[in-house]
Amino acid sequence: MTEGRRDLGPAASAGALAAFLRQLQAIPAPATGSRGRLMFAMDATASREPSWDQAMSIQAAMFSETASLGGLAVQLCHYGGFHEFTASPWCHQAEELLALMVRVRCLAGLTQIGRVLEHAIAETRRTKVNALVLVGDAMEEEPACLRDLAGQLGLLGLPVFVFQEGRDPQAEPTLRDIARLSGGAWSPFDAGSPGVLRELLSAVAVYAAGGRTALEDFAHRRGGAALRLTRDLGRN
Repeated sequence: MTEGRRDLGPAASAGALAAFLRQLQAIPAPATGSRGRLMFAMDATASREPSWDQAMSIQAAMFSETASLGGLAVQLCHYGGFHEFTASPWCHQAEELLALMVRVRCLAGLTQIGRVLEHAIAETRRTKVNALVLVGDAMEEEPACLRDLAGQLGLLGLPVFVFQEGRDPQAEPTLRDIARLSGGAWSPFDAGSPGVLRELLSAVAVYAAGGRTALEDFAHRRGGAALRLTRDLGRN
């Protein structure tokens, strides 16, 4: 991987997960000693229904991986339909988040990534948010506006971790820029790799709750590729 890049290659694999975690290692650690705050934003337009169902089935991993670190607070944000955008209260248990997710219906509409980023700026100005996860497959907005908002998040110290389903060539450059300008990371995934998405979401949750040291512990618990990752981290 080229030094300084904050993206993964096209393959969703254990190697890609290791590369992604190395990116997290290079990002300044959030403050510890309190419950981590993670904003979890998902595209809920019509094309996203299968992946929304997949995310519901794995979201508990974010909480379970961070329980020993003081816990995690997650806010669910989603957009879909005709200019509909919703941000939930902060959830402290997997059951709370799942209860919100099962009520969401994916409806046809245009993307509203800008509203997600604007909301994240306002929220972290009130109370620090440690990480923003954005899961989607398209981008239908003005790229320059999104890049400007991402840059503002970077100045606030709120990294955006963009998980792009598929490789839409129109969306990808801007989604990569959102991650880069905010100080976060971009990764592709596909509906046939739920295990990789689970690991990516868990990794960001661990980062939000405990920083780089917690990530190393995460890798040791995983063994295999994650254990090899720990050795890589020790050389950085």
